[in-house]
Amino acid sequence: MGSAGSADRYLPATVQQPVKILVAGAFGVGKTTLISTVSEIVPLRTEETMTVASEGVDDLAGLAGKTTTTVAMDFGRITLSPRIVLYMFGLPGQRRFWDLWEGLADGAVGALVLVDTRRLEASFEVLDMLELRREPLPFAVAVNQFPDSLWHSPDVLRKALDLLPQTPVVDCDARDRKSSLAALAALTEHAVASQEGAP
Repeated sequence: MGSAGSADRYLPATVQQPVKILVAGAFGVGKTTLISTVSEIVPLRTEETMTVASEGVDDLAGLAGKTTTTVAMDFGRITLSPRIVLYMFGLPGQRRFWDLWEGLADGAVGALVLVDTRRLEASFEVLDMLELRREPLPFAVAVNQFPDSLWHSPDVLRKALDLLPQTPVVDCDARDRKSSLAALAALTEHAVASQEGAP
């Protein structure tokens, strides 16, 4: 597997199975960071500097130092095996950009939803968006562990977020490649299991 910025821009001829997943979550939960951490190519980012126009619109509580925001999507790629490649599409977190979600979700097998326990209520709308789609997507929840966030058990978080018992809830550090890959693996396993259980 290459590293971000490597000259390996092209897929091996052996790749037969492209898999599209979404990386979703509220504003400022670490979606861009996770994709940048795991992508083997230089990720595509559509980040813009936040201006005074977002004051009173974007809640920066607990997000000291955040100066940019995704306005369309992030994109990254991981070659999982000689045959399988994973395409990651990061969705913008603010409601005003959610019209983009349907188009980006087309053809996706599932979504990894990042949450921040310091601002758990910000995740409710994102989860509702995924659950209430015409064609609901299987998703896993990854709790991005910020330095000052408190740890909660998966059962406590599942209850707080009103998740189904089968929805995976995993801990994650979006800055750590191994941790982020483990979260993506949990989503992939859940998506495969959901497809196998579908009529």
